Amino acid sequence: MQREVMTVWNRCLNVIREIVPEQSFNTWFEPIVPLRLNGHILTIQVPSEFFYEWLEENFVHALRKALDTAIGRDGQLEYSIIVDKGNEQNRPLTVNVPTTKTPQTAKPDNVSPDILKSPFQLKDLDSLTLDSYLNPTYTFDNYVEGDCNRLARSAGYAVAERPGVTSFNPLMIYGGVGLGKTHLVQAIGNYIKNNNQNKFVLYVTSEKFTNQFLNAIRTDGIRDFTSFYMQVDVLVIDDVQFLQKKEKTQEIFFHIFNHLHQSGKQIIMTSDRAPRALDGLEDRLLSRFKWGLSADLQTPDLETRIAIIQKKLQAEGIYIDDNVIEYLAHSVNTNVRELEGVIVSLMAQASLNRRDIDLELAKQTLRNIVVDSERDVTIDSVQEAVADFFNVTVADLKAKSRKRELVYPRQVAMYLAKEKTDLSLKSIGYHFGGRDHSTVIHAIQTISDLVAKNADTRDSVEKLKTLFK
Repeated sequence: MQREVMTVWNRCLNVIREIVPEQSFNTWFEPIVPLRLNGHILTIQVPSEFFYEWLEENFVHALRKALDTAIGRDGQLEYSIIVDKGNEQNRPLTVNVPTTKTPQTAKPDNVSPDILKSPFQLKDLDSLTLDSYLNPTYTFDNYVEGDCNRLARSAGYAVAERPGVTSFNPLMIYGGVGLGKTHLVQAIGNYIKNNNQNKFVLYVTSEKFTNQFLNAIRTDGIRDFTSFYMQVDVLVIDDVQFLQKKEKTQEIFFHIFNHLHQSGKQIIMTSDRAPRALDGLEDRLLSRFKWGLSADLQTPDLETRIAIIQKKLQAEGIYIDDNVIEYLAHSVNTNVRELEGVIVSLMAQASLNRRDIDLELAKQTLRNIVVDSERDVTIDSVQEAVADFFNVTVADLKAKSRKRELVYPRQVAMYLAKEKTDLSLKSIGYHFGGRDHSTVIHAIQTISDLVAKNADTRDSVEKLKTLFK
């Protein structure tokens, strides 16, 4: 029996490994212990309730696919949650795995699941309850405002309160990866949906829009496709940059855009760059993108990063010391998505190892997450390498001492931290005993001059740089 459950679970893992990233697989699936197989019911043991909830919220579709492959469509999953060391909960919790048999919404075999209740099945919206494809967890309440996103957030809220009425139509939100574009536009959609029952909101990615359009061409359903989209009250289209060089899709979107705008309907879009930088889109489409407001999202500043961490921890009901929060905020300054990923990994490590979240665990978690590459060098790895090279300690680099044998390595470490990481001068100073950014500037300038004039310094810096390649 044990061999049978292990075989089934290994089949599940083979499927899951192909779906989820390696880091997520190692963190969330390797610790799972398969307990028993009772008919079509597979019971697995997880380390904590938090672990179970995270699997349900983030990997339920991967688990469903794994069960379909390993057991069949009747396969079910149960969790056995460890609540105390050595004490297993007797009452397993059954996961809410989406069933593969949904006769109420069953579709013909030749219709893609991505276009459920789409224009290929429906000719109008009257008396129909349609899915807006909005994620209800994306709200204004859990969207942290800061200098980096204030304009976009304020404009978004104005649109949410008066869709189609403000001059922000269309509203274009643009910015780099992981800065919260999708969160913001879906928060707008959810607000409208919850406060204007008579308005139909539709969220769609440009990729899905394109696939629906291509399917409409194949099935001679262009009229239904266009009719459907022209009846939408609020259209939220994500990642419009992917419409580049798709002439026919741009043409149909142009006509839908015109109709919605002239009818007083609200259009909201996201892009990874400003409209003026969207090469490969028709000029007439780009000109319409500029009719309303384009607002950018920037990399969150330190204060916003601290607020994001606090908000995330508060939502999870977890408390950690301010010094740990400050360390995380100073250490991860790329984007919101990576910052939230670090927090989740930190909570997972604390849950798996049954320990409190302290500064040491935070450093260890960051060290495990960051890939050992030149692009991902951390402030900790720079300090450790410099301390080892000059035969001092990391504590010496952070100390207040002004002895030359410590000042010089400290300045070299600051110089390398600026060159090898994306940290701001303020954050670098924080990691060196809370020094002012002017001290960091002086250190960088000093070492730059020595590298140019002094062969010994140049040689030392070059040797240290090779450690980070």
